Amino acid sequence: MNIGLIQMACSASTGENLERAVAKVEEAVKGGAQIICLPELFRSQYFCQQEDVTLFDLAEPIPGPSIKALSRVAKTCRVTILVSIFERRTAGVYHNSLVVLDERGEIVGLYRKMHIPDDPAYFEKFYFTPGDLGFQAIKTAHATVGPLVCWDQWYPEAARMTALQGAEVLCYPTAIGWHPQEKHPEGQAQRDAWMTIQRSHAIANGVFVVAVNRVGCEAPAGGDGLEFWGSSFVCDPFGVVLAQASVDQEETLVVDIDLKRIEEVRRNWPFLRDRRIDAYEGITKRFLDEPA
Repeated sequence: MNIGLIQMACSASTGENLERAVAKVEEAVKGGAQIICLPELFRSQYFCQQEDVTLFDLAEPIPGPSIKALSRVAKTCRVTILVSIFERRTAGVYHNSLVVLDERGEIVGLYRKMHIPDDPAYFEKFYFTPGDLGFQAIKTAHATVGPLVCWDQWYPEAARMTALQGAEVLCYPTAIGWHPQEKHPEGQAQRDAWMTIQRSHAIANGVFVVAVNRVGCEAPAGGDGLEFWGSSFVCDPFGVVLAQASVDQEETLVVDIDLKRIEEVRRNWPFLRDRRIDAYEGITKRFLDEPA
C-alpha cells in the first residue's frame, strides 16, 4: 500500500493552512496514497511557544472546520486521513488530538496525546490536558494504524503498547525544530536523536514508523522562535529508512510499504517472542529507588 506524508509550512492564517492542507492531501491522492498523515497542529502556527489565554480560541470541536473539510476529501477520494487537531472538548478542557477519517469520511478513531512536554518554546502543558483514551490501534481499509503525536515519539512504552494492540504502522504527526541558539552546536545531534529513537521503535516492535513534521521558521512577537527541521520519513520494521523529506522544503511523499515485511522481520528478529513479561512489573513505577 502507499502512505502519504504531508510536510508543510504553516502561516498565521488558519483558513489558508486548511485550504493548503486539503490541496496537499489531494496531491498525495493523485500520487497514489491510500493513507495520508498531516503534521501536528497544521491549522495554525505552533502557538505553544508562548503562554497566552487568547490562543485557546484556535481550538475547535470534533467535528469542527478541519474535520468537516478533510472528511469531504476522504469520502470523495476514498482515502484514510490522519488529522491533527487542537481539540476543544469543553470550556477549559483542551487536547492535542489526532482523528482518523476512513474512506467514507467517517471518524473511526480519536487519540489524545498522552505525553505533554513543558520546555522552552514548547509550553504545551499550559494548553493541553493529557490524553485519557489510552494507546490505540485503528483498523483501516489498508492497514492498522497506531496514532501517536510528537512528544509521544520519545517513549518506548507508547510504541510498545500501541504495537501490542496490533498496530502495523505507527504514525507520529510532529512539530519539532531547533532553537536558533542551539542549532549550530547541537542541531545535528538533536535531529539524529529524533530519527534514532523512532527507528528504534520500528526495530523493537517490528512495525513501520511514519513521522510527519512541518518546515519553516515561526517566531512569536518578541521571541527567538523555532526553525522546524522537516525531515519527515518512513522506516520499515527493521529501521531502514525508505524515504525522507528535506530539512527546509515543503514536500509530499508517497511511499510504497509492504506489510508482509512485518512477518518477515519478526520471524528473524523475534523480539516480541522473547520478552520477559514476568519480569517487567517495575515499569509502572516512576523510578526503582525503593530499598532492597
